[in-house]
Amino acid sequence: MAPKPLHLGVALDGAGWHPAAWREPNSRPTELFTPEYWTDLVTTAQRGLLDFVSIEDSLTIPTTRHAPVDDAIDQVRARIDAELIAARVAPRTEHIGLIPTVTTTHTEPFHVSSAIATLDYTSRGRAGWQARVFGSVDEASHFGRRELIRLTQEQIAASGHSTTPPEQLTALFDEAGDAVEVVRRLWDSWEDGAEIRDVATRRFIDRDKLHYVDFEGKYFSVRGPSITPRPPQGQPVIAALAHAPLVYEFAARGADLVFITPTREAGPGPILAQIDAAATQVNRTGEPLQVYADLVVFLDTESAKGQQRLASLDEHFGAEFHSDAAIFAGSADELVELLRHWQNQGIDGIRLRPGVAVDDLTAITERLVPALQRANAFRTGYPDGSLRALLGLPTDVPNRYATA
Repeated sequence: MAPKPLHLGVALDGAGWHPAAWREPNSRPTELFTPEYWTDLVTTAQRGLLDFVSIEDSLTIPTTRHAPVDDAIDQVRARIDAELIAARVAPRTEHIGLIPTVTTTHTEPFHVSSAIATLDYTSRGRAGWQARVFGSVDEASHFGRRELIRLTQEQIAASGHSTTPPEQLTALFDEAGDAVEVVRRLWDSWEDGAEIRDVATRRFIDRDKLHYVDFEGKYFSVRGPSITPRPPQGQPVIAALAHAPLVYEFAARGADLVFITPTREAGPGPILAQIDAAATQVNRTGEPLQVYADLVVFLDTESAKGQQRLASLDEHFGAEFHSDAAIFAGSADELVELLRHWQNQGIDGIRLRPGVAVDDLTAITERLVPALQRANAFRTGYPDGSLRALLGLPTDVPNRYATA
């Protein structure tokens, strides 16, 4: 029996996930904020037939996860907007999904719904949204619209295992759940076929096919309808990165994909059990939540082994690299074994984080994908259709407001 094909995406973050990535010879640090750089990355991923690229974003100076902002100048300390990057590369690509990160904490869901719907149009049905909570005091200070308490490292770490996380985090994820619900309702606020475009009768739209969403909640009061017609996919793909039961429940409430961070030792099995429990807790119905495991990769290249590359980067950085996700350094064939092992534990796909964007994304395309294809574990061409179709999600998504 042929092995089940693997879904494979990549998470792009500036010059790469290692803080010293920008110092590598191929990293193009002078081009990090140019459209050509990002177009080249995404087209490289498309050449490898990957399902999607997700694009990281934040509202503070990029730094190590959960670490306080400091004055270090030996790292990339700037970024450009993920959704606008996706919009720029959309017309230059054809098949690969585009999933930018957009905050639920400091962005109104009406704006998010319009932006992602527009991306779905410009990409011809390949848009997604990684919904993310931005809960730090530094991020909130840019807006001045809410007060947040600075949580200690101990509180943040404990919340990953506690059934009673800090009230502030619970509120932020409750708000995020409502934001996702509002966005989904706004995408449905135009029925398919609402645009008549009949010059003779002077009717551009059928007003009876536009609907108020009338959402009333603790955090939002949104009437609707959207100003943007229903996206080509009906419902673009929504994803979330999750490390703890609170966030698993958030993903189970409204997402299509959840990105998890299993350890090399335990693998994804224990987390899958927690996700099943979260889905039960929130009474998820319909399509099961798809689970993708995150992994930071430093692959062998023509010039150096993955372990050597990681050691050299650590030397440049002056410290050992750590990540919320597991770290792999080695050959493409060794990585295939790990990915297949994790897949056999029940995950739907893998999201790779290139340690050095240019070098490791090239190695994923030119080394890892052919190795997976030799193992009959990955496609040899793109099928036609939307991102939802590519990921195996339902493509005929009913509109909750449609009339007979």
